[in-house]
Formats: sequence, structure tokens, C-alpha cells
Amino acid sequence: MEVANESTAKKPKRLTSVVWNHFERVKKADICYAVCVHCNKKLSGSSNSGTTHLRNHLMRCLKRSNYDVSQLLAVKRRKKENTLTIANISYDEGQRKEDYMKPTIVKYEQDQRKDEAFNLGSSWFDPERSRLDLARMIILHGYPLAMVEQVGFKVFVKNMQPLFDVVHNSTIELSCVEIYMKEKQRIYDILSKLQGRINLAIEMWSSPENSKYVCLTAHYVDDEWKLQKKILNFLTLDSSHTEDMLSDVIIKCLMDWDVDCKLFAMTFDDCSTNDDIVSRIKDQVSESRPRLSNGQLLDVRSAAHVLNSIAQDAIEALQVVIQKIRGSVKYVKSSQSILGKFNEIAQQQGIDNHKIVVLDYPIRWNSTYMMLETAVEYRNVFHHLPELDPDFALSDEEWERASSIVSYLKLLIEIINVFSSNKCPTANIYFPEICHVHIQLIEWCKSSDAFLSSLATKMKAKFDKYWSKCSLALAVAAILDPRFKMKLVEYYYSQIYGSTALERIKEASDGIKELFNAYSICSTLIDQGSALPGSSLPSSSNDTRDRLKGFDKFLHETSQSQTAISDLEKYLDEPVFPRNCDFNILNWWRVHTPRYPILSMMARDVLGTPMSTVAQEFAFNAGGRMLDSNQSSPPPDTQQALICTRDWLRTQSDDATPSSSHYALPLYVEAN
Repeated sequence: MEVANESTAKKPKRLTSVVWNHFERVKKADICYAVCVHCNKKLSGSSNSGTTHLRNHLMRCLKRSNYDVSQLLAVKRRKKENTLTIANISYDEGQRKEDYMKPTIVKYEQDQRKDEAFNLGSSWFDPERSRLDLARMIILHGYPLAMVEQVGFKVFVKNMQPLFDVVHNSTIELSCVEIYMKEKQRIYDILSKLQGRINLAIEMWSSPENSKYVCLTAHYVDDEWKLQKKILNFLTLDSSHTEDMLSDVIIKCLMDWDVDCKLFAMTFDDCSTNDDIVSRIKDQVSESRPRLSNGQLLDVRSAAHVLNSIAQDAIEALQVVIQKIRGSVKYVKSSQSILGKFNEIAQQQGIDNHKIVVLDYPIRWNSTYMMLETAVEYRNVFHHLPELDPDFALSDEEWERASSIVSYLKLLIEIINVFSSNKCPTANIYFPEICHVHIQLIEWCKSSDAFLSSLATKMKAKFDKYWSKCSLALAVAAILDPRFKMKLVEYYYSQIYGSTALERIKEASDGIKELFNAYSICSTLIDQGSALPGSSLPSSSNDTRDRLKGFDKFLHETSQSQTAISDLEKYLDEPVFPRNCDFNILNWWRVHTPRYPILSMMARDVLGTPMSTVAQEFAFNAGGRMLDSNQSSPPPDTQQALICTRDWLRTQSDDATPSSSHYALPLYVEAN
């Protein structure tokens, strides 16, 4: 950067730019040349020519392939950044040389170790660190491994840092696995030290090539009372894999991570999952966790999945009407003149609506809802539209049915959005939403339209299967919300069950008491030093000859009447906490842990249960979760490493706090 001080007397210009460290100025006759000291090339050295062309030459000079060019780039950036304010800058001529550091010439010997760091003037270049930086970038952003073989990438990297040798596809794959192993050990250490228990979400995936996968994700509330989730495994299921073998796969993964004894609940994404699978897993792990006698809290099904499923039942039942509406919308959007006529008729009909008719994307059923919703509002316009194919015309009865289905779908979309968009989806948020769906299904079944009542009956049958498995878990989570306690269960059960509500309310009350007693026993053993937090219950003894398996439970129950009021009784007897939009239930339990030491331990595990497993981007997919071609192409072990590590690194990025001088996410892995 050259700045003229207008107040000083004119004098010969000094060569202040850093590029003159690499050029010799030669004057022949009246012409000045700048001769590169590295390749002897002559360029214009006139003061009118500036130094940009000299700097560009240095960047391309093959003879300088082993030199640091960062200072040249820094000069260029500073010059660009200060263009607008250059008139206000003033400093002594004698300081100009000190503002830049002369790059140190470092010869890169062929036999020098590649993982050795090089000190280039004021900066360091570490090839090993750069290799891991590249691998981490590929993992974090989901780039294909093959990008390192692409010519454009190689040119970019070589121009950016000539000392870095771009690695091959296989090498970067090994680097990704290296990062995975290091991160896996970190996650393993976190889980092993966890005081609470772990909930496991089990999701099925597929690929365009029809490969099948299972994704196992641990959900838990950490010791800072923050809701966490980590993908533990992403496994390819080969063609010979049967559904019966899924339980063995899950059990093996739990044991590999040493969390089988910490398992609290499992959430399956499909209500039709074979109960035998669940039973086999229960038999393996149920003896090592606080649970109800029937093990009901262990088996949870995804709420969003069942709502997604009954929504597709509604769309399938209305398929004939949907095809007609789809054809009508295509006709309206086929030309500007027809669309103009459509809008003109809308104005004549007094329809003051700014919504635009839209065509749906069938594999996203919420888009079908939007198409139906808009079409219903414009039903009179479609009726008066001339030249519309008669095959697309709907009867009044069909329009009424479409309107009813739109109201069904609207409710389901609203509730799925509540689940999938929540940044901290603790288990307590699901009970009121699911109960509302239950009440609406009961009402829909009473429809006088045989078509609608038949559809509602089919939807309710599918919902009832979900409700029978999950209602107690949903209710227990709601009771542990201090804003509701038992009152919310009483409120909804009276609407759902009517005359039998008291029996159902008692089931929920007995269920939470039974679970609390199991935690109380475990807490007693911890206090006595005979068990560690998160370890197995006394009933998990492997000695089949132990005739005193139930003694600890008997001792706890018979001694309870002689002790002070329990945490649970104290909690339920106290008034509910006022409702407000800023309420943070995990923070509430963290603050109240000293008051309810045992109940808070139970609340942490219950609230960490994933009652729904559908991410927002897949919430309305009719075809389930699918990998893209980049994700499904690597070998199974590498694929698992990439997917798991990406999840772990993203979590680090979300948790980190950005500062002015450090990246929020570490961009390299330190080599030991």
C-alpha cells in the first residue's frame, strides 16, 4: 500500500512494496524493468505501472513453488479493504518496511517428513493438520470423498498453499476414519460418565439403490441438564438380513458402546415394528434399568410417524378427488390467458384471496394439502371456468369431502410442525397434542357421511395401536411437567374416556408411582455404596440361585411408611407452576434437584425420551428417509464413519460459542 503525504516535499519514490524483495529494478536508457530474482523474467518496472502485475507474476512463478505467499496475499487483502479510507491513513515513511515481514525462503526437500511443520516467516504450515482439516471439512459438509481427485480442487489448493500435496481418495477416506475413531472415543467417554440413562431411537433408512439401513441415536439429558442426541451407529443391512435379526444388531451395538445397562427406553419409528423384536431386546436389557413391571416405558413409537401414516390414509382415500383437482390446477396453470381468466372469475365471484393455485409434489403430502386447501377456496371459480375438461369436474359431495379432509390434514400438519420444529423436544410436549388428535378422531368417527366416518374409523384404529403402547409414557412425561402434574391427565382423560376416566387416571398415577419406587430403590443402593449412578437395579443379578432378589424392594416398601413424605408425594401435593411461554422444564428440574433428589433423577430420564424421531426435513415425506447418492456410495464402514462423525461435529458446532479470535468449531484434529 502506497500512501502519499501531500504535506512533505517531493522526493524520489522509495520502493516500499514487499514485492520488491523479489525483483531487481534495472534501468536501460529511459525504460525501467523489474527482473524477477527467481526466474529472471523482465516485467515493466515503471512507477506508473504499479506493482499488481509483479505480485501476480510471483503468485504464478514456478520457481517460487516452495515459498510462502501468504504475505503477498495479506498485502493484497489489506489494500482492497482500505481502498475507501486510504485518504485518512497517515504514517511515517520509515515504518513502511516494518509493516511487512520478509518471507523466509524454505526449500522443501523430497526426503523431508510430510507430517513435519514448516515455519515460513511468521506463519506455520503443518501438512498433517491441513490433511485433517480437509477431511473434517468433507465430513462436516457432506462433500463427496472424490472431490480431492477433481482438477479444479487440486488447482485451487495448489495455488492457495503450494506446500500442500493433495491426497488421494483412499488417503482422505483413511483420514475421515481416523477422525471418526477419535471422536467415537470422545463420545464413548461422555456416555460412560453420564449420571443419567440413555434413550435409543431406532430409525430405518433406504437409498435410491434400495439398500436398507438402521440408524441408532442416543438421546439423553446431560449432567448440565441439556438435551443431547448422538448418532451411535448407522448400519447397512444386507439383503440376507431378516427382521428377526434386527434385535441382535441393536443389542450388539448397545453392548459395543457399553450402554445396555443404561438403557431407559427405545423409540421405534414404525408402529408396525414386530413386537418380537422389542421383546427380545427387553429380555436382554430390561433387568438392568428402572422400569414398570410390564416394561411399558421401554417400548415407545414415534408420534410423528403415526400422524404421518394416518394423514396418508386420508390422502389415499381421497385419491380420485385429488386426481381431478390436480388436473384442474394443471389446466389453470397451462397458460397465462387461462390463469388470467381464472383470476377474473375469482374477482367476479367476490373471492378476495391472494393465494395462488399450486400443484402438489406427491411424495410430500403437505404439498398435497396446500393444493387441496387452495382449490377448496376457489371451488366456485373452478365450477365456472369454461372449457375445463368435464373429467376434472367435482360434484358438491366431492367438494365437501375434500373440505373435510383439508381440515383433518391441517390439524395433523400443525401438530407435526410442533414436534419437528421444536429445538428442545422434551417428552412432556407430546401429551396434550396427541390427546387433541385422539379427541378429534373420536369426533370424526361420528360423521354422518359414511365415507368420512369409515375413513376416520380406519385412522383411529391405527392411532389406537399407537396409543395402547405409548399413552402411559406420554402421561408420565406430562405429570413431570410442573405446570400440569396430574391435572392435565385428568383434563384430557375425562374427554377421551368419559365414564371410565377415573380408572385410566388411576393407571397413570399408579404407573408413575411404580417407576418412582424403582428409582428410590436404586437411589438407596447408591447411597449405601453398593451401586453406582446409572448402574443396574438389584434385580439384575445373574445368580439364578439368589432367593432374595425381591428383598431390597420389600425392604424399601415396608420402610417407606416410617420415613418422611416422598419426593413424588411432595411434588404432586404442591400447586402447579404458572404457565408461560418462556418456561424451560429442564432448567426447572435442575434448579429443584435439591428439593426432589430422586424424582429429578427420574425426570431427567423420562424427559429425555424421544417421543418422535422425524427430523423437520423428513416430517412430511411419503416415502420415508432416504440417503442421497453421495451418502450411499462409500463402503458401509466408511459410510457409518462419515454419517456419525458429521453428527458429532455438528453438535460441537452448535454448542460452541463464537469468539472474535477463534472458530466456533475446531477445524483440525491435533495430531498426537
